[in-house]
Amino acid sequence: MDAVRLIAAGRHALAQSGAAWDIVGEAWQAQALAQGIGSWLAVTGPPELRSEARGLGEAGGRGCGVLDRAALRGEGSAPEYPPRAAQLDGVADVRQVLLGLQALLGEVGIALVGVACGTDDEALYWQCIESIDAADESSDRVRAILRRMAVRERGSASGVA
Repeated sequence: MDAVRLIAAGRHALAQSGAAWDIVGEAWQAQALAQGIGSWLAVTGPPELRSEARGLGEAGGRGCGVLDRAALRGEGSAPEYPPRAAQLDGVADVRQVLLGLQALLGEVGIALVGVACGTDDEALYWQCIESIDAADESSDRVRAILRRMAVRERGSASGVA
């Protein structure tokens, strides 16, 4: 499935999530998607974006690990189903995918802040804080790739003129 459709599915699932651990699970899904998109671009993307894309894949992987560590401590659980990112089979429009992923990560961060502010459960609170940090790191990586793309496009445009 194309990354744009997976991002749309993630945004929809996050919007439908009501329970705190469902939102945390959707944060995990978003990080898995960031990992998948980063890895995909690191292998198949434009050569000048591959280093930053590798960084996105690594940041997404660390974000997935946040929830896995919480599950090991008995503070919630990693989703029992495979991540939506496992269905990733293409990135047709890199810019559109990155902008959508950035929006998803922003929405995840906002939802996690809401959960953290509304809970008395210390374990859930700290899980949200760690997940917010992970989403921010992934979002920073997406922004870096978008900046690199803009520089590349300006270079191409000035070379043609």
